Amino acid sequence: MKKILFSILISSFLLQTNAQELKTKLNWFNLDFEKDGVRGMSVERAYNELLKDKKSKPVVVAIIDGGTDVNHEDLKDKLWVNTKEIAGNGKDDDKNGFIDDINGWDFLGGKDGTDVHHEQLEMTRILKQLKGKFGDKPSKKLIRKNKADYELLQTLQKEYDEKKAENEQYAPIYKQMYSNYLESEKILKDYLKVENLTQAAIKGIDESQADRKVRAAKKTLEKFIELGATGTDLKEAIEHFESELKYNYNLDFDARKVVGDNPKKLEYGEYGNNEVTGPDAMHGSHVAGIVGANRNNSLGIMGVCNDVQLMVVRTVPDGDERDKDVANAIRYATDNGAEIINMSFGKKYSPEKKWVDDAVKYAQSKGVLMIAAAGNDNSDMDIDPQFPNDTYENGSVAENWISVGALSWKAGADAVATFSNYGKKNVDVFAPGVDIYSTVPGSKYEEKGGTSMASPATAGVAALLKSYFPNLTAAQIKKIILESTVKPDLRVKKPGSEEIVKFEDLSVTGGIVNAYNAVKMAMEMK
Repeated sequence: MKKILFSILISSFLLQTNAQELKTKLNWFNLDFEKDGVRGMSVERAYNELLKDKKSKPVVVAIIDGGTDVNHEDLKDKLWVNTKEIAGNGKDDDKNGFIDDINGWDFLGGKDGTDVHHEQLEMTRILKQLKGKFGDKPSKKLIRKNKADYELLQTLQKEYDEKKAENEQYAPIYKQMYSNYLESEKILKDYLKVENLTQAAIKGIDESQADRKVRAAKKTLEKFIELGATGTDLKEAIEHFESELKYNYNLDFDARKVVGDNPKKLEYGEYGNNEVTGPDAMHGSHVAGIVGANRNNSLGIMGVCNDVQLMVVRTVPDGDERDKDVANAIRYATDNGAEIINMSFGKKYSPEKKWVDDAVKYAQSKGVLMIAAAGNDNSDMDIDPQFPNDTYENGSVAENWISVGALSWKAGADAVATFSNYGKKNVDVFAPGVDIYSTVPGSKYEEKGGTSMASPATAGVAALLKSYFPNLTAAQIKKIILESTVKPDLRVKKPGSEEIVKFEDLSVTGGIVNAYNAVKMAMEMK
């Protein structure tokens, strides 16, 4: 989850200020290129021109994520409610194996109501296991007998050492930057005699009338503004790097004691709790809002789908999710009526991939469509896959899966998000994923970016199709979404580089998800 925010922060994308670009900030992912001049998904156009007089049916969309604020003003009326369960009676009324699961389930919770917040990365867990297996001085016989494992140990140790050193390097840098920011902010607040410092106020300072200290403070804050970094960003960056050192790359950290389960067994229905918000619902709330924030009130934002029930399945900690929890979350969502599952998470290693594969096959057998974020490492998924994905261990491919890369609102060569993964074979489509304004805890709203945002944008379109055309199967919805994409003739920067490539070469379809085209195609289907 953290990579989503900080891949953007570290890349230091520039803020833009002209009128058209400011217009894109709040609702651009729903806008239309022909009518609004920005490459959104034409959601508003679909509603206004094609769906105005049509009826819809509610669609259950499972948000497998880090938790969602169920009391948010723009989400609370759009939550899935398990009507077969009596809230708070401590019984499994519907006999589904989960007690008091009113809005979903928390696979990171303990029976006493506590929750896992931080976790190790999967590579850290595997590395610890292998170090225990080989010890400090393994015999040649042991190495020969377990050659593949020993080579993996060497690879992981190198990667682990590099990542840990990187965090140890960046943490003090961001601490110093944050200190400079706060000091400069205080100097200018005192100089201007204000409590809140705006960009306009900073820009308006007449340097010819200011002393050296004020001039230096102004230059410092203007530099941060130019880089698009706020004090909050810098503070979160510090917390990010310190958290990685304390938890993600800590070989001795054991978060699972909170849950009290056996991580080596699936134990479906035998662990977790019903507290689905969790200790940090920022990411999951933002994702949920993109799919289905209330379109019928005057608050906040408008999600993509107007007739949705959001099932909250808490599975993703601050670190890497466990295959066990992912598999069980998919099964839970499927068993309890989810028709679409959004998965805005991923990792580099999947030691129990078979468990997840089996769950994906189960979801497919029940007609569930799964939509997943491609990832934020600006890498080629055809070469460097992330997990979970649609390719089973035996090489066959799941049919009910859409992988989504992130699109920017910027024009020309900057149209693709700098952080987005891509792949001509393994990323299906692109959808809006930069500067997406959506719901966050406490009935608030913020802009965030990542393929984590592009995935629910696509899931929202899938839900929209299912709600207005309930007879469509998961396979048909996938077919419509992929075949109705807009295919712009663009040459863009390959994510993470200055190399110019054809946009069509970055995904299977070479296209951008488009709700208007999708609805039109659904209306024409027999």
